Parts: sequence; C-alpha cells; structure tokens
Amino acid sequence: MRSFADSDGDGVGDIGGLRSRLPYLADLGVDAVWITPWYPSPMADGGYDVADYCEIDPRFGTLADADVLLAEAHALGIRVITDLVANHTSEQHPWFVAALAAGPGSPERARYFFRDGRAGGDEPPNDWISAFGGRAWTRVREPDGSPGQWYLHQFAPQQPDLDWDHPGVREDFDAILRFWFDRGIDGIRVDAAPAMAKAPGLPDAGHGPGAAFESRTWVGNPHWDVDGVHDILRRWRRIGDSYPGDRVFVTEAVVNGPERLSRYVRPDEMHTTFNFDYLTAPWDAGALRRVIDGTLAALAPVGAPATWVLSSHDETRHVTRFGRASTGAAFGGAALPASTTDPVLGLRRARAAALLTLALPGGAYVYQGEELGLPEVEDLPEDALQDPTWERSGHTVRGRDGCRVPLPWDGDRPPFGFTDAGVAPWLPQPAGWAASTVAAQLGDPGSTLALYRTALSLRRSLPRLADAPLTWLDGGPDVLAFDRGTALRCVVNLSAEPVDVTGHGSVLLASGPVPGRLPPDTAAWFRVDGG
Repeated sequence: MRSFADSDGDGVGDIGGLRSRLPYLADLGVDAVWITPWYPSPMADGGYDVADYCEIDPRFGTLADADVLLAEAHALGIRVITDLVANHTSEQHPWFVAALAAGPGSPERARYFFRDGRAGGDEPPNDWISAFGGRAWTRVREPDGSPGQWYLHQFAPQQPDLDWDHPGVREDFDAILRFWFDRGIDGIRVDAAPAMAKAPGLPDAGHGPGAAFESRTWVGNPHWDVDGVHDILRRWRRIGDSYPGDRVFVTEAVVNGPERLSRYVRPDEMHTTFNFDYLTAPWDAGALRRVIDGTLAALAPVGAPATWVLSSHDETRHVTRFGRASTGAAFGGAALPASTTDPVLGLRRARAAALLTLALPGGAYVYQGEELGLPEVEDLPEDALQDPTWERSGHTVRGRDGCRVPLPWDGDRPPFGFTDAGVAPWLPQPAGWAASTVAAQLGDPGSTLALYRTALSLRRSLPRLADAPLTWLDGGPDVLAFDRGTALRCVVNLSAEPVDVTGHGSVLLASGPVPGRLPPDTAAWFRVDGG
C-alpha cells in the first residue's frame, strides 16, 4: 500500500489513495487486491513488524477508512485480501513489551522464545540464522540491567517470533481472524507460514558460519517447514469456513519443492499458495516447463489450483532480471551474480512472460507496476535504503527497496501523481519514468498496460478457458506451446531465432509484432480451431 497511491500528501501510500484508484484496478481486470500489512507498526520491516493486529496504522488511515474501502471495492466486484503476519510481532507489541518487563520464567515470556544462552549465557541457544542475515537470536537486558536471556527472531531483531505452542497465542489469533472476517475482509495472505512451527527442544540446524537462509533447499530443518504448522493452518481454515460466502487463505511458503508446497493446500488447509519456483525460474524453456509440470503434478492429488507470479515486493522486478545474463531470481533480495541489464530485452521477455503466465491454468498474481513494465530501481541512494537486509548484511546486500518504489500515475516528473506535487515519496522515483506512467500508456495500444488489460479481459471472457486442461504441443526445444482445451493456444518463443507459427490459427493477442513468424522472446495467443 505504501507505494500504490498517496491521498494526504505525506509521501506514503494509504487507504485513501487505494480507494481513489479502485476504478483503475477494475478497468485493469483484476478480481482481488492483496494489501500488505496496514496495521500499526514501527516499520522496521515495511509493516511486517506488527504492534496491533486489530487497528490501522494512522499513516494509512483508520478502521472506518478500511470499511469504506471494502464497500467500494465490493461494489466494483473486487475482493480484498490482507496480510496476516503471525510468525512474529513487533518488539513494540504490548505482548513483547510485557515479556521484557516481566523477566525470566514469567508467563509473559512464554508467548515468545526466550531461552538462556550457551557458554554461560554468552552464546545464542542454538545455531539458527535469520532470513535477513546473521544469527536469529538477540540477547536482552533484564529489568535489573544485567545481560539476560536471548529471544528468537527468524527475521529482524525487531520481529520476535511467537511460540505457537502457547494456547493463548492460538486463541488470540483466532480472535484476530474473526475481527477481520467480521468486518468483511474476503481473505488472508499468511506471511512466512513455514516459520510458525519449531521442532521441540529447538535443536541445532547444522548451519555453518556465514550460512545463507536458503529455505528452498532445506530438508528436515528444525525452524522452517516443520509439520506442526499444518495444525495451525487447519485451525484457521475451520474459522474461515464458518463464515458465509467464500473466505480465501493464501500462504507464503518458500519450501523445498512442489511436493512440500502442496502440503499447505490440502483440502482442509489453505486454498492456494504462492509459487516461488515459478517466480524464481530463469528465462529458459526447459526450466519453465519443469516448473509448470512439477507444480501441476504436485497440486493435482490435493485438488488445489496452481498460482503463478512473476514479481513481488520481495523480488527483483522481472523486467530487470530477464534483461540480465542470469535471469533467475534469488528469493528475498539476496544477491545474484553481478551483470549489466539490457532493458529493451528485459521488457520484451517480460511481456512474453505475461502472456505465458496468464495462459496457464489457475490463479495469477500481478504485482503493482508490473502492468506498466516497470524495471527495478537499482540506483537508489544508500541513505534512502530502508530494507533491514541492508543493515543486517553489513551493507553488502541492498535488499528489496528497488522493487518497492512508488508507482508513476501521470505527469513528466516525480512524484508522477503518486503524491502531491513537490512532495518526496518515501522512496525516490527515477526521473525518467514519464513514459511509463499510467496516463502515458492509456492512450497507447502497444503499451504494456494495454497488453495486460487485453490479456486479462480475454482470460475472463474466452469460453471454457477457466476449467480447460493444459496440453503440451511439440514446438521445439526452446519453444513453449500448449493448448488450453479448445479455448486458447499459447506459443512462446524463447529461442534466438524466429519460429514458424503457420497452422496455429488466427492471432488473438501477441506480446510484440508477429510478421508471419514469431520473433525471439515473443509470445502469442491463438484461437484454436473450433474454439
């Protein structure tokens, strides 16, 4: 929300800004919006450090503003999903403040993971590491001023982990879920779901010095993807199912492969989950097909729909990474091999990837600004960086701020309609974004915005597409070609040469010109005979 639209002139996006742009989202063709945390927060991690789960941060608005947003979105046929950060709270949450004040052995500390250190108290209780770099433990000063226990934080030190074996934690979050469902929220996106359960006794994980937080490779890790998390998710699903209408749960679960991921979307757990294998896949036909096939095969036995996503608030924007020599992504802003970016190539591939993604069966997520073809902002001044990864890495990893720069709406100079003229957005925008604004693209039928609007419209209107199976066609080693029943044929050329597309039918939509043959890094949708 902070980067979408600002209504009160303070340089930070807010509920009023989102409300003002709901017609734009309706015209774009989305079914729902996912709002990142809007709760009161010290903003140590962009709002993912929550100080009160049943209020709105004053920077964003009020509960009354949220109620109006829900009503206006629903009137336009748009559902609203909000983030729930349940693995950890802010260090300023009343629960944690009370835990610090109460001292060792107190009931207040039992809500979190407070432990005595090793080596006489001077070393952390185990070898667990933080997703933001460094160890996952911080030592506290006890109420008498002496060095004391350590507390666990799998993210920043300002984000202490909750102990989900504590019955009070479970009961309080039951009430939090009901609070938002009672207000009309349509769904919950569960942040960092695999972090919520820990192995009994908190054993060492075997992390060596300087180990990276690479949860997609872990097997049997004691602080990530522990089976106990599924009891929590089933409990929440029962609460959601107790409400009339459809209340949807979406998980963020960065785990080791599609089979582990499928466990989060079993029939009595979450409805869908983000597909990070697809998000991080390189621009390579073989790699993409393996991810697509693996996803569909893993989800079929549990009856869950697939989801597809190209960018997020945690990743380098795909326009930029697809223009590099190394086109894959490292989750959470981690560093990849340095290389220059070809922005023209990156945008061409990103447009083709959009048609590939929107042709696949299941749900698709569009990250704000993706529909404008926005690149990563890689030259933010160091003093503007706010991602905790920057500090935790000793200023070696710039983090995720480059994909979070506020959107350009109109005008020829910053702030491009994001906030009032003369006001600096919370992250600086590039001066060269005038051609990328919504206003500049609305009148251009060849713009990336026009491509997304047309693709989303066709995706909704093509007969029989929603339930149509995917059937692969033989297009060659560097071409992805498939039918979606008789509704649509998608062909994506990831090779270095044009490919013949005669016999595929009439072109419905293409990511670039198709002068008889499909050019490299271009995708096209065709009308299937009889469709």
